[in-house]
Amino acid sequence: MEQRVSLITLGVADLKRATAFYAELGWEKVETPDGIVVFDLIGQSIGLYPLENLAEDMGVPVERLGTGGATLAHNVSSREEVDGLVEAAKSAGAEILRAPSEVFWGGYIAYFADPDGHVWEIAHNPLSPLAEDGAFRWEGFGET
Repeated sequence: MEQRVSLITLGVADLKRATAFYAELGWEKVETPDGIVVFDLIGQSIGLYPLENLAEDMGVPVERLGTGGATLAHNVSSREEVDGLVEAAKSAGAEILRAPSEVFWGGYIAYFADPDGHVWEIAHNPLSPLAEDGAFRWEGFGET
């Protein structure tokens, strides 16, 4: 697994309130499907996602997420890379929360918790291809 974070997703109780907070900090959101808000950062993105939806995506009860529900996302270039990294994580002692599978927005994801309980999402997002150096940008880098 490369040493990078692609997308930090924060589970929030009130998406509108959380969006207003980050907008107040001067962050500009990017175009996204309804139900998630994303801000591109330098070299990665941060997403705000309703806490209940985040728990459902992981396949765990919302109570397990506590008050600071978050995932650290590592995006890859293919579904096969998702499968391979999840197997490597399992071998290293991770708890698999959601086996690799398709998701409603057209991608392919899995979730695992490291031995300390930090949750990682491994994702292939065909709508956001990675740069040659592995850098992530919501909806990709476009033509160069």
